[in-house]
Amino acid sequence: MKETFFITGIDTNIGKSYATGWLAREWNRQGIKTITQKMIQTGNVGHSEDIDLHREIMGIPMTEEDRQHITFPIVYSYPASPHLAAEIDHQTIPIDRIGESTRILRDRYDVVLLEGAGGLMVPITRDYLTIDYVADQHLPVILVTSGRLGSINHTLLSIEALEKRAISLYGLVYNTYPKADELIDADTEAYLRDYLEKHHPESRFWVLPQIDLTR
Repeated sequence: MKETFFITGIDTNIGKSYATGWLAREWNRQGIKTITQKMIQTGNVGHSEDIDLHREIMGIPMTEEDRQHITFPIVYSYPASPHLAAEIDHQTIPIDRIGESTRILRDRYDVVLLEGAGGLMVPITRDYLTIDYVADQHLPVILVTSGRLGSINHTLLSIEALEKRAISLYGLVYNTYPKADELIDADTEAYLRDYLEKHHPESRFWVLPQIDLTR
């Protein structure tokens, strides 16, 4: 198995980084050699806080690829959408560097989990969206959602955007934390499970448990 999956979310702060680290941990435990990569990191200097979180969840130290910045090839200091963060740092985003890093990782691992920045429609440049990159690279998508109010709408809009570009939905990760209204939470999970079974029966459905990093 040599595969790259693009991990995105229905919104900002939906739990993409937790889902990415958790999937990597679970697949490594199953014997699937898995590494994570951050597409573009903003709000940091010289490191990626999302990669740091992945490694903490995975329970492993920083890898050689981390130390070489292969897993986070592009970093900007301002915590904003990539297009704006790059402009603030007076940089032009070297988009090719993302794919070059992914290819290096794919040669060394069975699976690369490439985490995006924000959702599918986040601009990488003024004229190029995240979903454009996913389509150009023919990457199957793992979409992270949750039970908070509004998630059904945001999830279906994201899935529709994937369908319009013929992008494969590999799976949906349902984030159970933080806890929302119990009634809405239960109904949202049931609705999304049913929707996938009807419209994307080949797609997986995972429930992301609360991850305690204090122990």
